[in-house]
Amino acid sequence: MKKKQLLTLALFFTASAAVQGQSWKMYEQRAGSQEYAGADYVTLLDSTHVSVRPTGQGSFAVCKVIKVQNLKGALSNRVLKYDYDPLTAAAAFRRVTIWHSDGTSTEIDVAKTCDYVAPARAIYWGARQIMLELGALRPGDVIDYEVEKKGFTYALLADLPTDDDSRFIPPMRGQFYDIVPFWATEPTVRKVYKVVIPKEKDMQSQFYQGACTSSVRFEGEGKAYTFAMDGLMPFAKEPNMVDFFDAAPKLMMSTTPDWREKSRWFNKVNEDYGSFDAIPEAQKKVDELIKGKKTEMEKIAVLTHWVADNIRYAGVTMGKGEGFTLHNLKMNYTDRCGVCKDIAGTLIAFLRMAGFEAYPAMTMAGSRVETIPADHFNHCVAVVRLSDGTLMPLDPTWVPFCRELWSSAEQQQNYLPGIPEGSDLCVTPLSAPENHYVRIHADNQIDEKGTLKGSFTITAEGQSDSNIRRIFTTGFQSEWRNTMERQLLNVSPKARLISVDYGKSPKDYQKAPIRITFRYEIPSYAMKGTDELVFKPFVMNNLYTQVMSYLRIDTSLETRKYAFKDACSRLVELDETLRIPAGYQLQNEAKNDEISGQAADFEGTLRQSGNKLQLNTRLALKKRVYEASDWENFRNAVNTSKTYGEYLVIKK
Repeated sequence: MKKKQLLTLALFFTASAAVQGQSWKMYEQRAGSQEYAGADYVTLLDSTHVSVRPTGQGSFAVCKVIKVQNLKGALSNRVLKYDYDPLTAAAAFRRVTIWHSDGTSTEIDVAKTCDYVAPARAIYWGARQIMLELGALRPGDVIDYEVEKKGFTYALLADLPTDDDSRFIPPMRGQFYDIVPFWATEPTVRKVYKVVIPKEKDMQSQFYQGACTSSVRFEGEGKAYTFAMDGLMPFAKEPNMVDFFDAAPKLMMSTTPDWREKSRWFNKVNEDYGSFDAIPEAQKKVDELIKGKKTEMEKIAVLTHWVADNIRYAGVTMGKGEGFTLHNLKMNYTDRCGVCKDIAGTLIAFLRMAGFEAYPAMTMAGSRVETIPADHFNHCVAVVRLSDGTLMPLDPTWVPFCRELWSSAEQQQNYLPGIPEGSDLCVTPLSAPENHYVRIHADNQIDEKGTLKGSFTITAEGQSDSNIRRIFTTGFQSEWRNTMERQLLNVSPKARLISVDYGKSPKDYQKAPIRITFRYEIPSYAMKGTDELVFKPFVMNNLYTQVMSYLRIDTSLETRKYAFKDACSRLVELDETLRIPAGYQLQNEAKNDEISGQAADFEGTLRQSGNKLQLNTRLALKKRVYEASDWENFRNAVNTSKTYGEYLVIKK
């Protein structure tokens, strides 16, 4: 049976290669048009053919034809590369031919393929990369190659089967999905994706951020779905735009009927594996932590924060494998480190030992999950069922030393709980700006020499609190004063820190919002003229800008095509009272601004009263992820707030 399957697969790949070899010439003619003239190289054809077995395993023929147009394009393509995960897939170059402009051709020996560990990113998953050197290329050369691949994307944590081919069957046996990018880094004349599934299966698909041609027809014993697009041009990014996959054209498909079925399956594989089974030493710790805690939220909070603070994140593969099944509590509690699912799994087990109903949930950090029930996930969190029956998401990976239980840097995030009854796709709600306030209140005076003296107090909550408090929760106490002093040196290199009050127990982030008070002196803060002083408002002069992530968003753009994002919703209140020398008058016009909208609000005043200048600003940014239609309101509010940081002139 195995030999027959291999022969069938070989015939399929051979037929596919023959078809591609005869068809790309017509696309070369199209590439001669003016729109492709400036490109270093052009992809004439990008074609993928997938044959899906009843088990859900896919056999992929990935064919690509590239025309080199100049020396830079020749250098860019002298080495072919293809990434794969050996735990769940196998990949190899099947053929590589270089067609020269003089009509000759060169066959590249695919036996010389090198197989390397793929470049590591933030998380190391054991991915590999096949590479094949082509040698010197010349403008006009056409590279025609095919990669054969079989398998799937995610792995089920379990002992690998003895039958080598069985490891390429997806964990949700019998189901097939794929996410196909229809964007390009180089001009592409034609892109085609064709998948043939068993006739008895149904598949749903949707094209996002654009349109393509599509067709469905019966083909032998299967149903063939074909999707194609012509004239793909490099995707033009915008600053601070949402994740690439949330803006670029893409095709998603799945044979899974709905999210509820996926939810029930996710629940079962973890319960069957015993991912959350209690162990005595962990039970002892849970009992210790919840002792004296009376409400469910008190218990949930203390367990979440302990796991978040004590199970260290390590982006390295641990245990037998990776995928949908969470490592068990015995391993996680012993190692005290792991990836997101290890930390989430520990919390779920802790909550269950405390008497709560808790489950794992899949989510996508940095991107949204679409409506098609494909496996568009890269992160694992937890959910706990409260006494009123609602499910509350918890993410211990993202909240070490944070006053939140679910990081609002993940607001507007999709997640799928793995619960016995099944769940639809959920989304975390917006977090009000007031939950993440940062307030700076300064009381200063400036003399005729331009020396500034005074104090300011900064308070913060939520994500702002975590950012400011980081020096206390993760740094050494010996570094505290130097860190505080650097904030003043950002304002002026001449600043001198006189004293700093860290408040009560700044390391105890759960006790109260952060509060720090500075006293300082800054000689020559103002530029001195004959009878005038020129300076920036202190609170608007590079003070704690690391909290104000919106300052890193390019607001010079008048319009936007794509949605954009900030680090978190935020409320920023900056107030300063400045006593100026007697007889001096503010030369700037008094200011009074008020802006309101769905994305942002701003209020600001600048005025003189006697020998005092009073500046007050309040900027409320209401989302983490914004639509393109929010840009005008967001931009106006942020740009108006920035005007309050312009130079002031006082004159005798």
